[in-house]
Amino acid sequence: MKYGLIGKKLGHSWSQEYFTHKFAELGLTDHSYELFELPSVEGLKEWALREGLSGFNVTVPYKQEVIPQLDALDEVASAVGAVNCVTVENDRLIGHNTDAPAFRDTLSSLITHHSSPITQAFILGTGGAARAVAYALQQLAIPHTFVSRHPDHHTNAISYDQLSTLHFPLSTLITNATPVGMYPDTDRTPLELNNSQFSILNSQFVYDLIYNPSPTLFLRQAAERGAIVKDGLEMLHRQADLSWDFWRNIK
Repeated sequence: MKYGLIGKKLGHSWSQEYFTHKFAELGLTDHSYELFELPSVEGLKEWALREGLSGFNVTVPYKQEVIPQLDALDEVASAVGAVNCVTVENDRLIGHNTDAPAFRDTLSSLITHHSSPITQAFILGTGGAARAVAYALQQLAIPHTFVSRHPDHHTNAISYDQLSTLHFPLSTLITNATPVGMYPDTDRTPLELNNSQFSILNSQFVYDLIYNPSPTLFLRQAAERGAIVKDGLEMLHRQADLSWDFWRNIK
């Protein structure tokens, strides 16, 4: 059985290592997981069938672009508007989203030892990962706002400049759902934390979906200012396990 990950650039990804280890642990010697750097997702179905894939994951920048190439979406993927997991069933490509439940499940470990509930959240980015985060926050009844370089192009969005002027109440969550700061561009950060408004982030939560590097410059700067921080490694593992659940349950 052949699985894999599609994206434009995959030098940052640890998915192949994770699944290779998982298959070895399960004794699945006839299972493999490969990385496929694709210049576009045009003709995706024909390519996937030609490769003999039983399923695959999707990463930036294709989590939304992939949708027109699929035969169907499940309920969560349809609601999120983004796909990061695809099953191949009877020569049909079915889209799923395991990012949203993975974020929801791992967010709890960030706030477990904090008595106050999250009162509001800001999501840096508006792409597929950001949509998954928003869906999870909606399920948890946590008010959220997108932060975008082009807020006029999106609903419920503010600019980065506007964010820097806000007074945060206690227990605010800031989630980086952009690829800014990801390997190999590890000296970049999505938010300018040198602004005086961010000089003290005590009682704030900062979650960066990036897991390579760990921690990112963004998380290091946030931790220095007193924030409670979390990287995306646990979420990577959780969404991968949920993807595996979809793949292994195909009849």
